Amino acid sequence: MLTFRRALIGAAVVLTFFLLLHSTHSPQPESILTHSPKPTGSYQDNRKIVDGPPPPPEPPAEPKKPETKSEGQVALAKKIRPQIPLEDLQVQPLRKQLAYAFPYDPESKFPAYIWQTWKRTPAAGDFGEEFRASEASWTQLHPSFVHEVLTDDVAQHLIRVLYATVPEVVEAYNALPQPVMKADFFRYLILLARGGIYTDIDTTALKSAVDWVPTEVSRSTYGLVIGIEADPDRPDWADWYSRRIQFCQWTIQSKPGHPVLVDIVASITEEALRRKATGELDEKHMKSVVEFTGPALWTDAIFKFFNNPEFFDMSTSKGNITWQQFTGIKQAKKVGDVVVLPITSFSPGVQQMGAGDDDDPMAFVKHAFEGTWKPESERHIGEQPAEQ
Repeated sequence: MLTFRRALIGAAVVLTFFLLLHSTHSPQPESILTHSPKPTGSYQDNRKIVDGPPPPPEPPAEPKKPETKSEGQVALAKKIRPQIPLEDLQVQPLRKQLAYAFPYDPESKFPAYIWQTWKRTPAAGDFGEEFRASEASWTQLHPSFVHEVLTDDVAQHLIRVLYATVPEVVEAYNALPQPVMKADFFRYLILLARGGIYTDIDTTALKSAVDWVPTEVSRSTYGLVIGIEADPDRPDWADWYSRRIQFCQWTIQSKPGHPVLVDIVASITEEALRRKATGELDEKHMKSVVEFTGPALWTDAIFKFFNNPEFFDMSTSKGNITWQQFTGIKQAKKVGDVVVLPITSFSPGVQQMGAGDDDDPMAFVKHAFEGTWKPESERHIGEQPAEQ
């Protein structure tokens, strides 16, 4: 008679026999990790599964294409990087600290931020009626963007938080003796850490930033958008401007971590702390604002980047990139991952240097050239006479 106990024992015996038979004919796969070179700027999973003994030699086959990864997997792979203890990071050169703290991904999207600074916020009754329409234009043309107008106190607190791991930067920011220097420095700092658009409070948006660069130029191929402030094609240009081609910094669009921002933040920090240590960070010893934190330094940083072999293949270069490659341009020009807009784009209506009017198709931002926070001698092209 088949009892429940006998049935249970019989089932166990059959199951054991089945498992033994299956293991005899199906050996466990062995994972082999091949250490082939990693393609530049991307991660590939080169793991192969090999079953049983190696097969006999076969004619070479076409290499298999790597499995397609989802966007989430690719994004995760890019974010994975070695973690450096803070005490080890802070003994590294300043530029390496900044690049680590704010990694640059040129294939990422431009953050939807608009940053401005002023003495008051628009919510304050004494904000300044002359700025209300221009400030509102940025929100009207960018309804999906986060638009912040930060006071000096808020900006200082934000820098202290964002750069907590790089205390030299915070020290340099706090040590700058003039508000205009801090305003200049802030725009580089906020764009390096968070990206988006920085624009002065006296600018008016004429077109959405979505339309600044032609649509046929993929946004994954560039990470910085700048405009020409001055292109003075005249013999006495040095009497009016710091550089033959001068890039403006009243409006800048960037992805976070761009190498130009890393360099200019490091340069200002190092120079400010050097002058602080020698007692030269004051009005008596200070260079002009334009040279120390303003458009002259910004222009130098851009050209330094264009001619840096770390970022560009110079083996076929016919010479350095200079102002000559940008004078008189009427359309956007892309160099590496930087898009340079013509003078009309951020300086329309100045009636000089070939700039078009406010209704020109290439006019994107109108600058009022208020310069209320700057010495008279350091205001920009709107304060200077037109060419003869």
